[in-house]
Amino acid sequence: MMSPAAPEGTGTHIPVMPAEMLAALNPRDGAVYLDGTFGGGGYARAILDRARCHVWAIDRDETAIARGASLVAAYPDRLHLLHGRFSEMLTLLTAAGVQALDGVVLDLGVSSFQIDDPGRGFSFLGDGPLDMRMGRHGGAANDPTAARLVNTLPERELADLLFQLGEERASRRVAHAIVAARAETPIETTGRLASIIRAVLPPDKSGHHPATRSFQALRLSVNDELGEIQRALGQAARLLNPGGRIVIVSFHSLEDRIVKRFMTEASGRNPAPSRHDPRSLAPGVSSAATARFRLVTPKALRPGAAEVAANPRARSARLRAIECLAVAA
Repeated sequence: MMSPAAPEGTGTHIPVMPAEMLAALNPRDGAVYLDGTFGGGGYARAILDRARCHVWAIDRDETAIARGASLVAAYPDRLHLLHGRFSEMLTLLTAAGVQALDGVVLDLGVSSFQIDDPGRGFSFLGDGPLDMRMGRHGGAANDPTAARLVNTLPERELADLLFQLGEERASRRVAHAIVAARAETPIETTGRLASIIRAVLPPDKSGHHPATRSFQALRLSVNDELGEIQRALGQAARLLNPGGRIVIVSFHSLEDRIVKRFMTEASGRNPAPSRHDPRSLAPGVSSAATARFRLVTPKALRPGAAEVAANPRARSARLRAIECLAVAA
């Protein structure tokens, strides 16, 4: 889904579940935290206001880093911005002289500023170039755009992508329509792609635009978002001091499934294998007694009704957190 904001087109960033995030992270004076998805700076500001601490923040979007300059000035020597992917946190922080953290927070998905800018190509609500790259300079410039995927993938590969990353049940029908349309002329804009999909899919009973799942799939693929999450989780765990916490807000089931699995395994909460299962003899299988982490949120936290009413984009958010008990071996 996305990191929520105010209603479409306002350009105003509203952090999701800020009170729950702070309660789970538990910021304290003198500690060092990482906001791996800086975006509009909502979480970074909340953490800095809660405690006399230091926050390092990462964003792969160079415009977010530039926009954060005023926030850096408001918290001199306490807020530090790094341009890059959060899956590179270990390399970025080490280069900056940071060896350990007392907490990591990730607000997954596309930022409100990106979704509300038609020129970025994330939304079907406004016509713009079919881009969808979260970062557009440096290494990100070589990332495939959504237009390249839509116009070059073979029909079967495109259908698989829409099904696997967008959970689009009508993926074959959508892929066939896209391939037929691009044979006439390349598909270069969000408006044209949305109209192609709308023409072959009936209105969604949930009220969502018929192109929602397909746009999600393309965005996830362009930015390798699920791979980014998987790579980042292990690094975050390595960087944490005892007592440090990882807090993650996700917005759709594919993200949340990865986060839940990682936290369940890290806390030794895996279902015990049968005594006939070879895994029961494996030395690497951890239990709650030997795990390095404990679950702070046994079940995912959800936003309250008042927050969803004020900020509809928050409706699908899920927050999960774990706490480090011991340093990595």
